[in-house]
Amino acid sequence: MQKLKLYRRRFIPNETIELKNDRIICVNDSIIVTKWKTINPRTDFSHGVSCYFLPLGWKISRFLDDSGQCVYTYCDIIDSVINKDENSILISDLLVDIIVYNNGLVKVVDMDEVAEALETGLIDVRLAAAALRRTGCLLDVIYAGRLPEYTGYLPV
Repeated sequence: MQKLKLYRRRFIPNETIELKNDRIICVNDSIIVTKWKTINPRTDFSHGVSCYFLPLGWKISRFLDDSGQCVYTYCDIIDSVINKDENSILISDLLVDIIVYNNGLVKVVDMDEVAEALETGLIDVRLAAAALRRTGCLLDVIYAGRLPEYTGYLPV
């Protein structure tokens, strides 16, 4: 069987790349777990682990520093399209992100990008609505103290 290919689509900036250097640790019908190194060098973290929860439209990641310590948990709101013929999955970043810091602070970022993408036609109303609903559901999980149920899938 052909190796699963993961693609990441971003709307701002508008780009699609293959995540060919991400190492897939686990894959089934509802999750994909990967380990990765930053594409561009950074000073605050160098690598990480991610779990894509495909039916929920979330990608939850731990961003790790050089010593393997979690800098913060980063949650992307996503949409996925599976292509069985090519054994690939296109993951679209729906712009809204939630950062959960180690001290418990929760920050929602890039809401303005959803508005910009909607106004400029980069996304349609269906995707914008999906982004907002998925963000709300994930925030409910976080505020209820249930995020560890999901970060438990992430290897260290």
